[in-house]
Order: sequence, then structure tokens, then C-alpha cells
Amino acid sequence: QVQLVESGGGLVQAGGSLRLSCAASGRTFSSYAMGWFRQAPGKEREFVATTSKSAGTILYADSVKGRATISRDNAKNTVYLQMNSLKPEDTAAYYCAGRAGTQATRVALYDYWGQGTQVTVSS
Repeated sequence: QVQLVESGGGLVQAGGSLRLSCAASGRTFSSYAMGWFRQAPGKEREFVATTSKSAGTILYADSVKGRATISRDNAKNTVYLQMNSLKPEDTAAYYCAGRAGTQATRVALYDYWGQGTQVTVSS
């Protein structure tokens, strides 16, 4: 069982940056692939980025490629999402998720989810 808690969201102007964090409980964090997803009002939850257990494989959605960096610190049981050059269309609740397998881009493949942190980008 893994519990995930996101932090770092907030209100930022377009062009700004935010660093989201996701702290995981338990001693098996390094056994989980981790992902970041987002959900805007009235829209489905969508993939943002994912990292394998050792961060050897990282994938990004096309919409954030070149602007986002996912990283993890297995010693701190934490995964991060650095978002730069933020746009109003990045406004959403951001969720971290974990799965006991390889990295994945589909929502349905993740076993554990955090409560989310809101990111609002003003124009």
C-alpha cells in the first residue's frame, strides 16, 4: 500500500514556473513506477509524465514536452514535476500516481493516487 501526497501547486502567471512534489509513504517507493496526470474542469484526466522505478525511462505528453521535467528521489520517497513556461491551458488539478510495474501513460494502469494539487495559470 502506498499513500501519496502532492504539494507545490498555486497561482502563477503565464510564462512562470512551478515545482510539484509528491511524497510517498512506505518503504517500497523504489519499487513503483510513478506518473503525473492532470484534470481540468469538465475534461478527462490526462497523462503528463511518467518515470520508471530507477528513472531510467521517462516519457512526456506532447503538450508538455520541453517544458516539463519529472524526477524522483528514491531516498526521500518523492517524485517531482518541474513545469516551466506555463500556459493558461496548463491550468488543472495535478495528480501523482504509482504502479507496481513499468512506467505507463494510461490512467487505468495506476494503482495509487494522491488527492491532487491545483495549478492555475493566469494570462
